[in-house]
Amino acid sequence: MPLSPFQRRTRAGSRPRHLLPTTLRAFALGAGLLATQPAAHAAEPRLVIEDNDFLGPGGSDQQSVIPLLFNPAVKVLGFTVATGDGWENQESAHLRRFLEIIGRTDVPVADGAVYPLINSVKLMRLREKQFGTIPWKGAWGALGPMDKVPSEQPPLPAMKDGAPTLKPTAESAALFLIQQVHAHPHQVTIVEAGPMTNLALAIRIDPTFAATAKELIFMGGLLDTSMRALTGNVDFASDFNMIFDPEAAHITLTAPWPSITVVGNVSNDLMMTRDYLKHIQQKRTPMTDYIGTYYDPLPMWDEMATAIAADPSLITASLDAYMDIDIANGPHYGHVVVWPDSTAPREMDIRKVRIVQSIDAQRFLDTFLHEAQSDVRSAGHP
Repeated sequence: MPLSPFQRRTRAGSRPRHLLPTTLRAFALGAGLLATQPAAHAAEPRLVIEDNDFLGPGGSDQQSVIPLLFNPAVKVLGFTVATGDGWENQESAHLRRFLEIIGRTDVPVADGAVYPLINSVKLMRLREKQFGTIPWKGAWGALGPMDKVPSEQPPLPAMKDGAPTLKPTAESAALFLIQQVHAHPHQVTIVEAGPMTNLALAIRIDPTFAATAKELIFMGGLLDTSMRALTGNVDFASDFNMIFDPEAAHITLTAPWPSITVVGNVSNDLMMTRDYLKHIQQKRTPMTDYIGTYYDPLPMWDEMATAIAADPSLITASLDAYMDIDIANGPHYGHVVVWPDSTAPREMDIRKVRIVQSIDAQRFLDTFLHEAQSDVRSAGHP
């Protein structure tokens, strides 16, 4: 395909790809064929970049790296960070500190968007006055009021998990995303588990970015949650990743991705319970100590999204629909809109997405438990 304007300006070198080690089971199954056939190479790893608002320490945002870093079928090209659940500088520092604690400083972290494309603290305050309280406001007030929230990112505070020595990459998140996708055309899965600001910037800088990726998998896109807001936890019914930067979500979801998978309502179904935490802590490692120290009893939102990226066979039911984000000024600003084939306004560049309805919950929990007990240092990983 012809080079994009970005490719003509800069060409990122390909990272080496490492073959997965042959497992004992695969050896046993294939032993009978070795005498007559040449040895086959293991499958190439799935290449993944996770973009997230890595609130920390602990919690779903930080724990979302576990299904990617400790699945031998996945190679993580990097993590990119944007303001959302927390301010970007704090999120990046907590993520880099967590990578140090678990011994994975080999994975790059690229700092990204500090502010949404259009939304702001002042605009969100105004929206609350006009249309009612937004339950979770992330960096802009969490679950409380917004009256004392600064409009600009504050300096990095003291960190209870310790300040990292690992530095972020020199390039910004949007440029890092573009470089990696063009270095591995049609091979990179982008996992989005926070606001989509970095992705929207990458799309606007390089219009070929989305089409050159393999796929987008994102956590968000909650549907029909009005009754859940009335009868359950109103925060769990609030689609924060979309609400925080609706314009970025609209730009991202209308870009020409080869495929889009939506991990929406289903992400509320499984909780990080204290009983489950006890099972994780049955093995003592730096990672299980960290998870236990900063335990937060929340749904495993982002862990589920990254687990699906690592192993799409976890999905047991899904449906296809056209999807976009409402960016009109009104009470549904930032909310998801979906259409069946018969009524979709396709001329508006909306895309068909795959909406996950259910996953193999037991396999997800069993696999995450095993991965969360990984100890990189004892395994001799760099």
